[in-house]
Amino acid sequence: MKAILVQDDRSLVWADVPDPVIKPDEVLVKVEYAALNRADLMQREGDYPPPAGCPEWMGLEISGTIVEVGSEIGNVSAWKLGDKVCALLGGGGYAQYCAVKYDMLMPVPENCSMAEAAALPEAFATAYLNLFWEGKAEKGNTLLMNAGASGLASVVIPMAKAFGIRVITTIIDEEKREAVKKTGADIVVNTVNEDIVEVLKTQLAEGHSVDVAIDCLGGEIMGKCIHYLTHGARWIMIAALAGRMTEIDLKNIYVRNVRIIGSTLRSRTPEKKAEILASLVREVWPKVSAGLVKPTIHRILPITEAEAAQDILYKGENVGKVVLRVE
Repeated sequence: MKAILVQDDRSLVWADVPDPVIKPDEVLVKVEYAALNRADLMQREGDYPPPAGCPEWMGLEISGTIVEVGSEIGNVSAWKLGDKVCALLGGGGYAQYCAVKYDMLMPVPENCSMAEAAALPEAFATAYLNLFWEGKAEKGNTLLMNAGASGLASVVIPMAKAFGIRVITTIIDEEKREAVKKTGADIVVNTVNEDIVEVLKTQLAEGHSVDVAIDCLGGEIMGKCIHYLTHGARWIMIAALAGRMTEIDLKNIYVRNVRIIGSTLRSRTPEKKAEILASLVREVWPKVSAGLVKPTIHRILPITEAEAAQDILYKGENVGKVVLRVE
């Protein structure tokens, strides 16, 4: 089969690789679409190696059709040949075929295209994990979701809204304001000409302060914002794209009972990931089928144009997910 490989100069090539050999508790999926994530860029740059036992090529989420089942599948699940599925992977999605353990598979929700289904597993699992498992978000809470034009935010914001959560988000490109507002955000702050710290101060004074923050940026501004949250708020760090260092008034943290939580989906055990996916299908899939939560697809490109697709993420041109179509 073919897969996207990273060459020594970091360029990408669609090249021959060995066919996957499935284990007794795995299925073989013929990949139709693979969605991009910022983790793919980090892996390409050598900063985010795949877990042991995963293929060397990138790709954390796919959609496709089951074309082979392991000898134990009938004993542990109801998956069968021909099922349309989406899957969460440790890696290896940029390929024609993937071997996937049965409990990393999810059904394609009703009223969801295969391209949209590929954009569900990683982003929706990450959103669900950080909103509800780590963030303990509840109806009536206020969420601060940084980087509102990102692929993750395009999932987190509508998911939060579907569960009755108010959302504040940030942008750095005014041209993206309307697109971000369409995801359901209540307040969109352009941090180029608006001070997010002052916005949070005002929200606190008016009784609408942030209960949960999901932050992929970090940097100096994180330490300034964290002082203006609800008592008992949760600030969840999932990346540090704006810098790994910040300054925090620790007295404010313990007086206001604020929790700073580091969180990644990829570092969870397979058992914990399976538990998250099962909860996702049970709690969120009905809302996806009803059209209350949908992934925002920015662009679909053929797998042979993976480098151009990743350039969209590098340049920050997307509002929503970029997806590769596997020929």
